[in-house]
Amino acid sequence: MTENQGSNLATPNVSADSSGKSPTTPSASSPATQRTVSNGRGKGIYRARIAGTGSYLPERVLTNADLEKMVDTNNAWIVERTGIHERHMAADDQVTTDLAYIAGTRALEAAKLTAEDIDMIIFATVTPDQPMPSAACVLQKKLGARQVMAFDLSAACSGFVYGMTVANQFIRSGLYKNILIVGAEVLHRLVNYKDRETCILFGDGAGAVILSRAEDNQNSEILAEHLFADGNLGDLFILPAGGSAMPLSQKVLDEGLQYVRMKGREIFKHAVRTMSQGCQDAIETAGLSIDQIDWLIPHQANIRILDAVAKYFGIPTEKVVVNVGKTGNTSAATIPIALDQAIRDGRIQRDQNVLLTAFGAGLTSGSMMLRY
Repeated sequence: MTENQGSNLATPNVSADSSGKSPTTPSASSPATQRTVSNGRGKGIYRARIAGTGSYLPERVLTNADLEKMVDTNNAWIVERTGIHERHMAADDQVTTDLAYIAGTRALEAAKLTAEDIDMIIFATVTPDQPMPSAACVLQKKLGARQVMAFDLSAACSGFVYGMTVANQFIRSGLYKNILIVGAEVLHRLVNYKDRETCILFGDGAGAVILSRAEDNQNSEILAEHLFADGNLGDLFILPAGGSAMPLSQKVLDEGLQYVRMKGREIFKHAVRTMSQGCQDAIETAGLSIDQIDWLIPHQANIRILDAVAKYFGIPTEKVVVNVGKTGNTSAATIPIALDQAIRDGRIQRDQNVLLTAFGAGLTSGSMMLRY
């Protein structure tokens, strides 16, 4: 490992500015930082509740010890800087919708529903099986769902929160009753395993939620949502090739432009600020105080970002759901995987207040306060 290896990774060893204070969050009233914030209990007739969750992690595991044999790094340094010990990788014959199918099936089982009950499918991903047909349509076929509305949503690591927000509007309006939201990725196929700045971070996985119309005797609901994007910062995390701007070619392959590229230090700073601001907006809109938050589930990018956001709000570590050490960064799948695991192991209980927050390429960010 070289002396300056730590200076370029996604997570510099800082969680405060040069004065030692927590990162300053921008004013929500500033024209440059206006955000989409809504009260989940707004003008809709109905309330939305999480009826079931599911997740899936591929069997194949890539450990830090494995990476030591592939690139100039070591286990101690990876753990110190990211908190990641291992990440899962899809099998050679698995694609993103295969992972999503398993997670979606488990969510349906938890909700005591069948594929026939689904009124809409929202698939958050940046790694669909192919550009078209959409991953949502492929998943629809695999599940045996009806010919309902199905579409992909591309907001990178914020995709699941974006998808939950979209689904909530359809439930509230009364148009649909049961919506499947999936976050699934096979990221390892977009990673250059000669690039130590990115290959240590990412893994594969899928998480799913069934969002359903709440009955009058059910207290669960989405209390507030916050969505934000700043395209001016899009160059901080990019996948250069594969689109209309740079179609795949031999030159692209020779130069490795089919792999993700990121400016880690800048992403870290913006991630902490945007996630903190998003959480603040969601908490205030929901009319809650910090001590009323039972669980914080942040996007599992790396442990330092998670710690910085929790520290900013004074949320104790025992109230933060963390699984990044075993999964790595699975982009749109991180939050639904963590949510499902915490529900299934009994940590998250009905009527508890859960705060979700994420950031991703774009740059995008999203936060949601819900009563489970």
